Amino acid sequence: MMRSDRVKKGMERGPHRSLLKATGLSDREIARPFIAVVNSYTDVVPGHAHLDAVGEFVKAQVEAAGGTPFVFNTIAICDGIAMGHTGMKYSLASRELIADTVESMLQAHQFDAMICIPNCDKIIPGMLMAAMRVNVPTIFASGGPMEAGCVAGKDVDLIDQFYAVAQQKIGKMTKAEVLEFENSTCPGCGSCSGMFTANSMNCLCEAIGMALPGNGTCLATSPARMELYRAAASRIVEMARQWGRSGCSKKYPLLPRNIMTRKAFENAMALDMAMGGSTNTVLHLLALASEGGVSFTLDDIDKVSKRTPNICRVAPSSTPEGRIYHMQDVHRAGGIHTIMGQLWWDNPKLLHAGCLTVTGESLMKNLEKWSVRSKKLCPAARKMYREGGLATGRKVEDVKRMYREAAASARGGLSAATKKKLKAAPVRNAGRLNAQDVVRPIARAFTAAGGLVVLYGNIAKRGSVVKLAGVDPKMYRHAGPAVIFESQEDACAGILGGQVKPGDVVVIRNEGPRGGPGMQEMLAPTSYIKGMGLGDKCALITDGRFSGGTAGACIGHVSPEAAGGGEIGLLRDGDLIEIDIPAGRLDVRLSQAELARRRKAYKPCPPQITWGGLGRYATQATSADTGAVLDWPGKTRA
Repeated sequence: MMRSDRVKKGMERGPHRSLLKATGLSDREIARPFIAVVNSYTDVVPGHAHLDAVGEFVKAQVEAAGGTPFVFNTIAICDGIAMGHTGMKYSLASRELIADTVESMLQAHQFDAMICIPNCDKIIPGMLMAAMRVNVPTIFASGGPMEAGCVAGKDVDLIDQFYAVAQQKIGKMTKAEVLEFENSTCPGCGSCSGMFTANSMNCLCEAIGMALPGNGTCLATSPARMELYRAAASRIVEMARQWGRSGCSKKYPLLPRNIMTRKAFENAMALDMAMGGSTNTVLHLLALASEGGVSFTLDDIDKVSKRTPNICRVAPSSTPEGRIYHMQDVHRAGGIHTIMGQLWWDNPKLLHAGCLTVTGESLMKNLEKWSVRSKKLCPAARKMYREGGLATGRKVEDVKRMYREAAASARGGLSAATKKKLKAAPVRNAGRLNAQDVVRPIARAFTAAGGLVVLYGNIAKRGSVVKLAGVDPKMYRHAGPAVIFESQEDACAGILGGQVKPGDVVVIRNEGPRGGPGMQEMLAPTSYIKGMGLGDKCALITDGRFSGGTAGACIGHVSPEAAGGGEIGLLRDGDLIEIDIPAGRLDVRLSQAELARRRKAYKPCPPQITWGGLGRYATQATSADTGAVLDWPGKTRA
C-alpha cells in the first residue's frame, strides 16, 4: 500500500492515470513511490540560484533509486535584499505562505514522501512546518552555505559590507574601499557564509533529525555535496517503501512527528546554544512545535540555554582573541555532528542521544560515525569533511554545470575531464586549521551558558531573546537612557544622523508580528551602531527581530509587542533601561504605579497595512513568544 494509491489505483482512477501519462509517465513509473522534490529555486537569491540544477540532479537520483520524482517550487525571499525597506515586512509572513503551498501540493497529489531543497531563512522553517502538518516521510537536503569572501587576505561576509557602509558614513572608509567589500563579500552561490539564520536552521535540521550529516556545513560549491544529495534521494525512496509496507501507519517511526519530538527539539536547541546560532531559530522552533502540538516553550528554551555551554563561535561572533570563523571552517573542523559529539562526550546529560533520525539510526549512532573525534568515524565522513569545506571561488554557472552534467550521466557521476578540472581548482583556505579552537571542549567553553539567552522583566513580561555569543562582555550588564524610535526606518536615520550617543539604549517598537506588520529584522540599525563605533557602548531593544548576522547587545522578540499592548509601548525618551543578561532581566526603572498611569493613556498605533497578504497576517499573527504563527478561532492541528 502507498499513499499515492489514492490517485493511481483502481479502475475509477483511470482519468488520474491518463493525466499522469500525459506528462510522459509509463505504467511502470506510475506504480513506483511518488516522491515530491520540493524545490525553492529562484535566480534572485544567491542561496537558491543553483537549486534548479540541484533539483535536476536530485530528480535523477530519485529515479535511479526506484522512485518517481515530481518537482515543484515554492517561493524564496532573500532577507538581505529585502532588508531596510518595505520588503522586509514580507519575509516572516512568507514562512506561513511557504508552509501552505507545500502542504497544498502534498495533499492535492498524495505524494508518498518528499525531499526538501531549501536554503535560506524562512524557506527552511516553512518547509519544516509543512512536513509537520502533512506528516509523510521527509528528508531535508539544503543548498549549502556560501564560501566566505576575501578582502586584503581576510575572510569576510555580507555583514562586513553593512559595517563598511556605516564606516564610510563617518569617514573611516573610502567609497572605493566600500566597493571592494561589495564586490568580494559574497563570492558565489549558497546561504550567506556565517552562522546567520539560514545556516543556523540548516544545521538544526541535522540536530532535530530531519537531515543527513553534513547538510548544514558542506559548501554549496563543493562536489562533495553531491554525495549528500545522492544519499538523501536513495534514503527517501527507501523510507517511502518502508512506510508503504507499514500500511502508511502513523506509528512508522520515521515520520516527521515521530522524529521531531520534544526531546528532538531540546537537541536542536542544545546545538543552537552550543554554536551561538541566530535568535530567529527561537522563533522558528516555537512555530514548528506549535504545528506539531509539541509542548515546547520559551521557558524550555531558557532551561536549555542555562545548562548548555557555548563551544563554537562563528561569524558574526568572534573568539575572545578576535578570530572569526565561517561555515567552511566549521565543516573542516568536523561539522555539526562534531559539535554535538563534543557536548555528548563531555556531558551526556546535554543531549537525548536515543532520538531517531532520518538515517534510520539514533543520534548516538550518527555521532559515532560522523564526529571527527569519534574512533568509529566512517570513511564517507572523513571524505566529506576533507573536501566539503574547501573554498575555490567556484561561480554559480560552474556549480550548475557540475550538477547538470551529473544529472545527465547514466551513472549519475561526472566525467573524468570534469573531475580533473574540479580537482585542479585553486583552494584559498587549504592551510592548517585549529579545529580544537573552532569546536572547543566544554572545559574551554566560551561561556558556561548557551549562545542565546531569554530575558524577562517589566518590559518583557512574556520574554525576549539576546544572542549572548555576539555581545561584548562589557555589555552583559548595562543601564542607559532610552532613545525611542517608532520604526526601523526612523531608527536608521537617527543612528546615522548622530541621535544615538555612547551609553544609550535604542528602542525600536511597533515592529512586532502585528505592529510591523511582519516583524522586520533590524540588521541595518545594528550594523550602523557597530559601524559608528558604538557596538560596545550602546544596546538596542525591539519587539521586532534580528538578522542572524546581528552582533552586539541587541535584544529582540520583546513580548508582548507594542501593538498588543506590551510595556515596550509605554516607554518614553530618557527612561532608564536596565539590562542584566547573566540574571536574565530586562527592566525599565519605573514604579508599577507610573506604568499603570501610562497604560491608561496609551493608544497602540493603528495597523500599518490593512490590505493583501500582510493585512491578513497582521490580524492573525500571534506574539513572538509563541513563534509568530497564524491563529484563528477554531484552529486545530491535523
